[in-house]
Amino acid sequence: MTTQPTPDVSSDFLDFWRERHLCFLSTSRKDGTPHLVPVGVTYDPHTSTARVITSRTSQKVRNVLGAGPEAAVAVSQVDGRRWTTLEGTAVVRDDPRSVADAETRYADRYRQPRPNPERVVIEIKVTRILGTVRPRS
Repeated sequence: MTTQPTPDVSSDFLDFWRERHLCFLSTSRKDGTPHLVPVGVTYDPHTSTARVITSRTSQKVRNVLGAGPEAAVAVSQVDGRRWTTLEGTAVVRDDPRSVADAETRYADRYRQPRPNPERVVIEIKVTRILGTVRPRS
């Protein structure tokens, strides 16, 4: 089941991405092998952007930076039989405005993140949505 992102999203899809779920981020290492890690993810349906806050020294950041401007990544979440995967291209942002925005979104979905002066945000421009919970076709 594949759907292209659209602002016409179902309430089930929005609710699923507002509920507190642990997610997974998949990036590629330099040797092409997958790197899959648990993360918190927020999703903005108006801009088709998913965000992951993390430390600038993390392997996931090194993988995105090493892949260049078209770093292909995916984030997924599952709850029983409900699941969604958001695929797209990622960039790392370290400007204070982008980081603060991502922290606020994270706090709204999960909890206030701990202070981290090395924090950056991985922004994913979502290009494909798969799963049992997805926007209207």
